[in-house]
Amino acid sequence: MNNQQPITHSFVHPEAKIGQNVIIGPYCYIDKDVVIGDGTWIGPHVTIFNGARIGQYCRLFPGSVIAAIPQDLKFNGEYTTAEIGDHTTVREYVTVNRGTAAAGRTVVGKHCLLMAYVHVAHDCLLGDYVILANNVNLAGHVEIDDYAILEGLVAVQQFVRIGRHSFIAGGSLVRTNVPPYIRAAREPLAYVGVNKIGLSRRNFPEEVIERISDIYRILFVRGYNTSHALQEIESLLPSSPEKEEIMDFIRRAREQGGIVKGVQKVNGFKVYEDQNP
Repeated sequence: MNNQQPITHSFVHPEAKIGQNVIIGPYCYIDKDVVIGDGTWIGPHVTIFNGARIGQYCRLFPGSVIAAIPQDLKFNGEYTTAEIGDHTTVREYVTVNRGTAAAGRTVVGKHCLLMAYVHVAHDCLLGDYVILANNVNLAGHVEIDDYAILEGLVAVQQFVRIGRHSFIAGGSLVRTNVPPYIRAAREPLAYVGVNKIGLSRRNFPEEVIERISDIYRILFVRGYNTSHALQEIESLLPSSPEKEEIMDFIRRAREQGGIVKGVQKVNGFKVYEDQNP
């Protein structure tokens, strides 16, 4: 352990692999089979168990627990890991559990933000730039693709996938797959529009955002069933990377529980896209 600040009242196993310029606050516990990358800051009272793989320049705030064994009765002590990518921030009392034999690892990508009291269960796979706001809870085997944002108190059921650049409103119960580029809200969870604000902030051109909107008007607004909607999208809309991504997501999702509902009626009236959720 080179170029570190003094460790005060913390236990760091001598075989843990600690990078350069890592700061470890007081009253931390760092187990034997742990790797921590250069420049990472670990605040006080952080617990890091065997199997943790933490990248460079991460920040772990007080009370967070990384790589505890899964809360899964099928777990039988097999060797698994919990991996956190570079430049990710883990706020107070976040828990990230190790994987199970099913996937072997739990992964949080690079440049993610996990706000206070988030729980990431076994075998979850999070992409890069994902934001989970306070008290988001993920069951096992959840996949969240790059740039997705989940507001506070969202709960996600096991084996659900959430697509890139999607946005899920606070307090939502996510029981089925959420396609990329959309906003989802209400109970049961439904499409409420394309995530135009998020896409604009990430410098998506207006013409690309409009192409995405055309796809989702056919899929969610016109009242087609999914098979008919896919046929219409395939035949009427020009090819684009976004179209192929959305189509691939939906085809896969149809084999794994389907996707969120389309336009819903509220107080007897249809609620169309781009109205406030």
